[in-house]
Amino acid sequence: IVGEVLILARELAHNKEITVSNQVNTAIEVHCDKEMTKTVLRNLVFNAIKFTPEKGKIYVTAFESNAFVTVMVNDSGVGITAASIAKLFSVESFTSKGTANEHGSGLGLHICKELVEKQGGRIWVESQPGVGSTFYFTLPVGR
Repeated sequence: IVGEVLILARELAHNKEITVSNQVNTAIEVHCDKEMTKTVLRNLVFNAIKFTPEKGKIYVTAFESNAFVTVMVNDSGVGITAASIAKLFSVESFTSKGTANEHGSGLGLHICKELVEKQGGRIWVESQPGVGSTFYFTLPVGR
């Protein structure tokens, strides 16, 4: 799933000279709806590209812990203030322009939250303005 999403993101990342690295071990399996998970991952990766300046870096990683896999999308972007983080996953309209004036609807992260929770997982973010952000979401381990 990660590989498919990164193929879709390749041109956008290339246009901003952003390095996107897939560091997910292919042995990791999750129990998920593939299309829902692709939608979540696509939104997180495209947002990372949107808010990462030229020549930045984005890493997609995952690890298994207990009965869940945690997927992380980490970027060297502009970061998010604590006040903005509080609004990110809500229905409340919240938009901001990307580093190249890219636009968005402000609904993507709310939809991601719905899709992750529908699959039994959760989603959250850690961020520091000027340093970057890491978005996390969990899905049940697949076996």
